[in-house]
Amino acid sequence: MIITVTLNAAIDKSLSVPNFRLGRRHRTVEQRTMAGGKGVNIARTLKSLGQPVIATGLAGGATGTHIVEQLTDESILNDFVRIREESRTNTSVLDPTNGEQTEINERGPSVSAREVELFRDKLLYLARGAAIIVLAGSLPRGIEPDLYATLIRDLQKLDVTTVIDTDGEPMRLAVRAEPDVVSPNVLEAEELVGHEFNDDEDRSIAVREITQLGAREAIMTLTDGCVAQVNGDGGSRMHRVHIEPREPIAAIGSGDAFIAGYVAARYGGSTPEDCLRFGVACGAESTSRLGAGLIDPREVERLLPDVTVRDVQLPAEVG
Repeated sequence: MIITVTLNAAIDKSLSVPNFRLGRRHRTVEQRTMAGGKGVNIARTLKSLGQPVIATGLAGGATGTHIVEQLTDESILNDFVRIREESRTNTSVLDPTNGEQTEINERGPSVSAREVELFRDKLLYLARGAAIIVLAGSLPRGIEPDLYATLIRDLQKLDVTTVIDTDGEPMRLAVRAEPDVVSPNVLEAEELVGHEFNDDEDRSIAVREITQLGAREAIMTLTDGCVAQVNGDGGSRMHRVHIEPREPIAAIGSGDAFIAGYVAARYGGSTPEDCLRFGVACGAESTSRLGAGLIDPREVERLLPDVTVRDVQLPAEVG
């Protein structure tokens, strides 16, 4: 079983608005309303890939009820802890004429210490039957930034593989807790290591730095694939995985689809290289759809031959 954790779940509204301009009145040509948040998006993709998954997290108010109902309608198993304050609603506006996308994300609810403790108990109960747990997304107000780190340490005692995808202080603290896999995008990775990247070599060195901070494996997602340091039978190896970028309909959520594909392949026992290849194909395929976490597994299989994996040799470390 795979479990995804979404502590700041949302209802995501995706609107396609041609020639979008601030201060103007517009009409949508396409729209979609879905349960969202990174962990929820990952669960949706995993469900599409036929993997056993349970989505958990925090959900409150009428919006929280809507989130749970949406997941149930999609036949995604879920077990959320109900909280007192209202879950958030996020809005994304895509202009199909130029590909620009504007996001407006609400702050989300404030969560009490008691609600956090109830969730922790819930997760540790569910983890008894899990092989992989993905902790993803931002933390709501009121939650200490070390919560992900605490959960990772708890789950390690249960011999569960942990995957973390967040940013800022929660990410920094989580990496120190030595998760099995950490998967930032470029901006999140720059924030984590404290400097910007100019090229693939910089990005590869940064991935190595992230593993030195504590993560057992690190995967930096890019618009054309990923850079990853992963462990296999031959020890730790650095890979550059590439796919020719497609003309995207909507790129938001492609990182979530990547993680879902990677986790699905890992759960199925694939090699590290094949896990990365499948994740990149899922991420690329997801950009052809309005709405996060949506993929067509048949299209993913069609894209797989276009994904290349090569080993990366890094310069020797100084000192």
